Amino acid sequence: MGGRAAGEAMASQPACAVAVVTVLFLLIFPCFSRAQTLSFPFRQPETCGHDQYFDISALSCVRCGAHQRRDARGTSCVCIPGFQMIANNGGPDIICKKCPENMTGVTKDGWNCISCPGGLTEEGKCHCPTGHILVERDVNGTVLSQAICKLCDENENSFTVANALGNRCIRCEPTFINTSRSCACSEPNILTGGLCFSSTQDFPPRGISTARYGELGMSFISEWFTKYLQSAAAACWVYANLTSCQALGNMCVMNMNSYDSATFDACRLFQFVFENTAGLRTIHSVSFWRQNLPWLFYGDQLGLAPQVLSATPLPTNFSFKGQTQNTKMKFVAASYDVRGNFIKWQTVEGGVLQLCPDTETRLNAAYSFGTTYQQNCEISISKILTDFPTPVFYDVYLEYTDENQHQYIWAVPVLNLNLQHNKIFVNKDSNSGKWLLTRRIFLVDALSGRENDLGSQPRLVRIATQISLSIHLVPNTKNGNVYPPLITIAYSDIDIKDPNSQSVKISFSVTYEMNQGDAHVQTDIALGVLGGLAVLSSLLKTAGWKRRIGSPMIDLQTVMKFLVYYAGDLANVFFIITVGTGLYWLIFFKAQKSISVLLPMPAQENRFVTYVACAFALKALQFLHKLISQITIDIFFIDWERPKGKVLKAVEGEGGVRSAIVPVSIWRTYFVANEWNEIQTVRKINPLFQVLTVLFLLEVVGFKNLALMDSSSSLSRSPPSYIAPYSRILRYAVSTALWLVIGIIQIVFFAVFYERFIEDKIRQFVDLCCMSNENLCSQRGLVPNTEGQTFQIAISDQMRQHYDRIHETLTRKNGPARLLSPSASTFEQSIKAYHTMNKFLGAFIDHVHKEMDYFIKDKLLLERILGVEFMEPMEKSIFYNGILQMPVLNLITVFKL
Repeated sequence: MGGRAAGEAMASQPACAVAVVTVLFLLIFPCFSRAQTLSFPFRQPETCGHDQYFDISALSCVRCGAHQRRDARGTSCVCIPGFQMIANNGGPDIICKKCPENMTGVTKDGWNCISCPGGLTEEGKCHCPTGHILVERDVNGTVLSQAICKLCDENENSFTVANALGNRCIRCEPTFINTSRSCACSEPNILTGGLCFSSTQDFPPRGISTARYGELGMSFISEWFTKYLQSAAAACWVYANLTSCQALGNMCVMNMNSYDSATFDACRLFQFVFENTAGLRTIHSVSFWRQNLPWLFYGDQLGLAPQVLSATPLPTNFSFKGQTQNTKMKFVAASYDVRGNFIKWQTVEGGVLQLCPDTETRLNAAYSFGTTYQQNCEISISKILTDFPTPVFYDVYLEYTDENQHQYIWAVPVLNLNLQHNKIFVNKDSNSGKWLLTRRIFLVDALSGRENDLGSQPRLVRIATQISLSIHLVPNTKNGNVYPPLITIAYSDIDIKDPNSQSVKISFSVTYEMNQGDAHVQTDIALGVLGGLAVLSSLLKTAGWKRRIGSPMIDLQTVMKFLVYYAGDLANVFFIITVGTGLYWLIFFKAQKSISVLLPMPAQENRFVTYVACAFALKALQFLHKLISQITIDIFFIDWERPKGKVLKAVEGEGGVRSAIVPVSIWRTYFVANEWNEIQTVRKINPLFQVLTVLFLLEVVGFKNLALMDSSSSLSRSPPSYIAPYSRILRYAVSTALWLVIGIIQIVFFAVFYERFIEDKIRQFVDLCCMSNENLCSQRGLVPNTEGQTFQIAISDQMRQHYDRIHETLTRKNGPARLLSPSASTFEQSIKAYHTMNKFLGAFIDHVHKEMDYFIKDKLLLERILGVEFMEPMEKSIFYNGILQMPVLNLITVFKL
């Protein structure tokens, strides 16, 4: 009993422990026992009251302590005016103390009370008059009992003024000193943009501060241009100030490099300075690049663009494979801020010129030579305004290394589609001779669109929505030489209503182009030669058809027949040309080492697409003609079986019986005809296997990757890498090549192995026809001691006429009176016509009708090649050996010829 009690006590201890833990858990975490509310009020810092701050942890508004108010950011508290800070533990945890009556001000840092010599600011800090600085501590940092307002020395020995913060005296702007020998720009001197100019100097014309938005058809006074256009032009013109000249150039670029001889806007002012500094030297021997000025234009004369783009190839080359492989285009850019300051040299990799976000690998694929690149996205206006508060300007160059391993850069020209020359969009013209090329670009301009206040939201924003980099291959090059790349850029002007709901579509592309003139000439030559052969082939087919029908006249039917034949032959010509063209581009582009050919651009593929469409349409017409020919052909099965004996048959109406010949059963003919019908779909290729195999090779093995518009010939692509767009020509070439190869393999397999060792349905049908006839002789052939069973027959006129008289009863409801009784039904007439035709053809095959006899011969080799019979069946019909693959001993195919 004692042991049992002890066991029960030990067993009860874990149960008690579990109960205690459960109770404690419910007491400590009572919320778990009922439903929780996981929502709370939404607060923003600006919604908090004047005496509240925004708690960044609780995401709610919290009241500040005594004698406190929220700071400028709204996320912490500061002491109210007249109170000093005596403790600060970070954030809102501060303690404030009232200042003595004789010290109503507080130091700038808020830690000490101080007596102010003048008035107070709204924050309770000391305020000094203009030109004075506030001094609150001595040189060793000790707080003064009374602040001092110190006047900066503007005399000639110092020339100092108070800085913007009012805590230091700094030397005044040099233009003030140079103009007035003081820190004041008094009349008649001219003050503009924070600079002072003498009224006696050669001042540039007064410019207008208009920002033009040609896409929207509007313009307005830009606050940025109002403040800085005139001063930048004057400083550039009078003092040759480098940053001012760059800033003036930037404002011209912000105005789309547009030039109007009647308006002194930013570009007109830049042109004025450029024209009036002709005596200065040029930079790097570039006549368009004047000393102190940025290089913005390639001149303003028409006809210069073709010379810039195609006169001189780049002194470097590119190759896809080999030891001299060079597939990386190294573009670099000199970047400037809007005030004209040089920022840095930078490579354009990493998406510098691409607004659409993506992985670095995909972004950098744009600069892999030979890879056609296309990037599209849609970005909200609010994100653009956040990411690009001020524009950054780029002068783009292509870096290369010469034979001596010296590094050089080549300026990349720009085709700005928004540029207006005397209010005409000259760069949208298809004639490159009218283009005006430029140099400097930007991606987003949200600054010139600010109308009254530079700190406000812009009224308009200008975005580079289309950027295209095009590379043109030098004609007949064997070493991968190219002309200078061209950047084509188009800007969109967005009228801002609601940035959060507005968005803009962006595209960035890289294209490669070569002159397709030689390829078109070669294609035209091939088309002309093969088209001529197609005409000859169609004429031969038409002539053979005319000989077979025995008609010497050229009538409308003959012309239509020729056109149908020509459509089929011309479809083959277009197919051969398109396959040859596709394989040419596939092999020579993908396999080349030193680059000599580039893929046609989508716009250059139109002719190829037209050829494919013509081939399809003409082949469809030929198919329709063949279908009509097959469904209108006369097929007759001759039953050689003879009646076996007689039977007694009651004669209706005569009340007696008489003997009659036992009819031959029709079921054997039906059986053979059914087998004939089944072999109509016999093909040397399996369509389902053909389609599935081609799809497997394209999608699973990866042959489809050969159709990508890049230099790689690999069948696989890694998922993180950029996938170039497909070329229609290469897709056609790869698909057609695979289809033909798989088809040829099937045909060879069917002819060499399957028909020989497994099953030959055509021969089986021949054997079936032979076995179905019990009265045939021992040999299989029509001629004794031969195996020949298939023939092509050219019948004589007399034979054809006799055949037509019998066949006519099958196409009319009432047959000839001499063959059919007038009261016979249509079905009985058909049965009688069948027996009559069966007897006639059987007699014809057995040489019964000497006046309609025939002889057997082989076709000449030339007759087989041309498809024309030279001998006409005048008195006797002609049986040509081994032409058709169908048994004519048991099956006579009578051509309507």
